[in-house]
Amino acid sequence: MKRKIILTADGSTTIHLPEWNEQYHSKHGAIQEAYHVFIKHGLHYFYHSVTERSGQEFENSNSNIAILEMGFGTGLNAFITLLEAKKLKIKIDYMGIEAFPVEIDEVLSLNYPKALNVKGGDAVFKGLHSISWEERHNIDSFFSLAKQKKYFETIDDEDKFNIIYFDAFGARVQPGLWTKVIFKKMYDALKVNGILVTYSAKGSVRRAMQGVGFKVEKLPGPPGKREMLRAVKY
Repeated sequence: MKRKIILTADGSTTIHLPEWNEQYHSKHGAIQEAYHVFIKHGLHYFYHSVTERSGQEFENSNSNIAILEMGFGTGLNAFITLLEAKKLKIKIDYMGIEAFPVEIDEVLSLNYPKALNVKGGDAVFKGLHSISWEERHNIDSFFSLAKQKKYFETIDDEDKFNIIYFDAFGARVQPGLWTKVIFKKMYDALKVNGILVTYSAKGSVRRAMQGVGFKVEKLPGPPGKREMLRAVKY
């Protein structure tokens, strides 16, 4: 399938698939979307909710936050999560699932470290893609990464993750990834009080989540999108 690097509205790049008229991130702003959906309404929400429940700052606990990303793709979500881990001084164990890894020449064409003005960021970002698959690597004292090359359908983890970033291609082009079968796997993979966040707000997606036990709420979406979804496992 033909692929090309395009510039999004916030000055950051993404990969466009003309045949599907689909891209890895929003054309309205790749970085803006990632921060809004996965950091603000995912990581930050979980971090603050744990702080409220426990009565202590998360960084003062002995716990790591375990994150599963469904659709590792360009590595943008992992990269900004690494930056947030360092900023918040919290330890994160990150797992990225990807059946079709992005080629390294495409990685080198993406401008996320420059757009985010991260000193030394090019080497770190390239490293997220260059490390071996099926092993856990300590990228930083606050961030470890393991990547698994597999299909979503093969996920069989149970009670393992605090947060899931669900960042698959849209249901319009890959409807099989947005079904009750897949979301049951996501529900099982989360710990109690764990959350799943996604850019999608389709009614069929929300109903599939609710059908496996999630409590689902609609939230304001990122630029160019009215709504998004967050699902909680109680």
